[in-house]
Amino acid sequence: MQKLSAIITKEDDWFVALCPELDIASQGRTQEEALSNLREAVGLYLEDEDASIPEVPPVITTFEVSCAKASNPHS
Repeated sequence: MQKLSAIITKEDDWFVALCPELDIASQGRTQEEALSNLREAVGLYLEDEDASIPEVPPVITTFEVSCAKASNPHS
């Protein structure tokens, strides 16, 4: 078993799940469905004998940025 990351976002009526280690994404109507579809897509990808998982995973962090539009109540 290999533990990987999933980033889930909402885009319109769909949830999009991204595995940043492999740059593979999938979608679903619910978060659970998107994650299940991502798990299936990653499994299929890893069946390829040339597929590999990076030894050093990507760094996922947060940062702040000033946004004039968000702070301007007249926009």
